[in-house]
Amino acid sequence: MTTKRRKSSGGFTFAEVMGAILVLTIAVLGASAYRYHATLDTRKAELQTTAARMASMLCETWRGAEEPNTFDPVAYFGTELAIDSMDIHDGPRTPTDFEVLGTYRIVVNGVDHRTALFWRDVYSGLRALTVIVVWDWDPYNHPLGPYKYASQSFTLTTYVVN
Repeated sequence: MTTKRRKSSGGFTFAEVMGAILVLTIAVLGASAYRYHATLDTRKAELQTTAARMASMLCETWRGAEEPNTFDPVAYFGTELAIDSMDIHDGPRTPTDFEVLGTYRIVVNGVDHRTALFWRDVYSGLRALTVIVVWDWDPYNHPLGPYKYASQSFTLTTYVVN
């Protein structure tokens, strides 16, 4: 007596189904991680662009002021910008060989930026005007200790003939 073998019904084995689920899971997790990091990088780029624009605006306005030694961004920008003067110790730390014009708190799109304006005479008749803008500001819980630079910063320098 001969027995005939039955043909396979054309289904998938358990191992094949589990392998397909594993591949799909890895693909979905990879796509999710890509999307998360792309969104995070976009936010970081927006913050850095805002800081760069703010530094450029302050630097160029200060450069164009009639008297750079008495430039006051709070008075100049008035109600156009959410800007307040701060104590020098609450702002970013500035180099010791520079003269500090002032430190300011500027809020843009709900993000707190701390800004320091300082200058130094490079040569006779040539002055460097520098603006530091920092965000993600938490001076008391900074890994390097209190009153260190914030985790993100942007520095811009321009020169004027005085």
